[in-house]
Amino acid sequence: MINAQDIKIGTAIRMDGKLYFCIDFLHVKPGKGNTFMRTKLKDVVNGYVLERRFNIGEKLEDVRVERRPHQYLYMEGADYIFMNQETFDQIPIAHDLINGVDFLLEGMVVDVVSDASTETVLFADVPVKVQMKITYTEPGLKGDTATNTLKRIIYLYMHIKRRNLLQAPPFLCFFVLLCDG
Repeated sequence: MINAQDIKIGTAIRMDGKLYFCIDFLHVKPGKGNTFMRTKLKDVVNGYVLERRFNIGEKLEDVRVERRPHQYLYMEGADYIFMNQETFDQIPIAHDLINGVDFLLEGMVVDVVSDASTETVLFADVPVKVQMKITYTEPGLKGDTATNTLKRIIYLYMHIKRRNLLQAPPFLCFFVLLCDG
């Protein structure tokens, strides 16, 4: 149990049977009345953000979470199979629990966040930058430099033969593209 004034960004708490991460907090001391904590909490399961106010001294149930590196191996059915880099255990993770799953490559190391007490996977984060190769772009039109125009490109993952569409500036052609996930 932690006090409400101990909430910081990244703190995980269990409230109403759900798990939340603190994404923003503010310690408020009004001129009249008691001090309180104004927080923004993100639901781990469905991603909803809720604003909640806690009185100072209010007790909350904290949750210990662990962030460990896992390597993506392959896809089996609807699940993605990851291997723990420390213990070499293989675990399946559902598609909707992976942030940035469209940019996931075979062999990529991702951070998997899990509840330390129950060992359940909360979510997985793909790295911010991914290297891909552009296979086709539409030609840029003359005179399109005056405004912020975008053109469609088709890129191909380096290791997986999967094609996707993306919007990019007109000067890009057949180069290696670094995409933010």
